[in-house]
Order: sequence, then structure tokens, then C-alpha cells
Amino acid sequence: MELPADKKEHDNNNNNNHTAQQLPPPSEEDRERVALDLKAGLHPLKHKFVFWYTRRTPGVRTQTSYEDNIKKIVDFSSVEAFWVCYCHLARPSTLPSPTDLHLFKEGIRPLWEDSANCNGGKWIIRFKKAVSGRFWEDLAVMALRDSIKRHLKLPASYVMEYKPHDASLRDNSSYRNTWLRG
Repeated sequence: MELPADKKEHDNNNNNNHTAQQLPPPSEEDRERVALDLKAGLHPLKHKFVFWYTRRTPGVRTQTSYEDNIKKIVDFSSVEAFWVCYCHLARPSTLPSPTDLHLFKEGIRPLWEDSANCNGGKWIIRFKKAVSGRFWEDLAVMALRDSIKRHLKLPASYVMEYKPHDASLRDNSSYRNTWLRG
């Protein structure tokens, strides 16, 4: 995710099937990790993921400097660990510009040259930095809504409502003033 001074770019590598083919089968270590997570009452993910951070120098566009600036922030392999990481990430509107945040499966670096990315791409959505926080949070809400509809086999036209907890606290109600989310 690129955050220029007054705009934000959303980066989503679109390479689901190709990436799965590039990764080796789960190792013994991965199987043990999943077994331990399940035993601990956690909800393991199919793959381990890594958050990466890049603070690019404005005006400098060499491949060497890009690779040198990529820093691993944290990895996670369960739903619970994801939320711990996510809750501690700085919000997009507070990051210096230009900054990139990347989320990749472990073993794949946020580089075009990584073989798992050769058939990938990215979606770019630009909007004012002032609203980037709201859009950033809404992406997780919309994905969850779509997943619930898909798993419950609800029609696409089915209307679901959403209300953030802070809004419920403000108006002392879980049901008043919900947001229609399609």
C-alpha cells in the first residue's frame, strides 16, 4: 500500500492460483505448527503470512534501493496472531509518505522478480489521505461481509448491516444507526 503525501494506493497482488503452485507442500514444521495451534485453541491459517514495510526515498527509483528498503515487520500463522499484529500496525494516515505496506505468504518477497509474483499484478485505488483510515478499515469489513454471504449461500442482493463498536458506545445502542453494507 503506497501512501503519497495526499493520496493512498491500495496494492493487492492478484496471483492466487499461481502463488499456490509456486509454494512447496507444507513442511513437517508447518504441520507441527498447525497441530500446536489447534491444541492451544487457536485458529491456524493454511499458510504463514508476513507483513513487510518499505519507506521509500522520494525521487529515488533504483531496484537496489527498493530491495534494501524492504523490512520484515512481523509474521503470523493464526487468526488470533493476525489480529494482534493488525491492532498494533500504525494506521495509514499516520505513516510517513511515501510508505508501502505489503502482506505476502511466507517465502514470497514483495518484489516483481520473485517467481511467485511473475504472473501477478496489483490493484491501485487512489484517494485522499484524510479518508485512508476509513477505507483501510472498511476493506476488512467488506471482505468479511462477502465471506458470510458466500458461506451462508445468501443472495448477492441480501442486505446486511454493520455498526462499529465505537458508534454503539456513542449512541448507546447496537441496532440504531447501523450502516447498510449490501
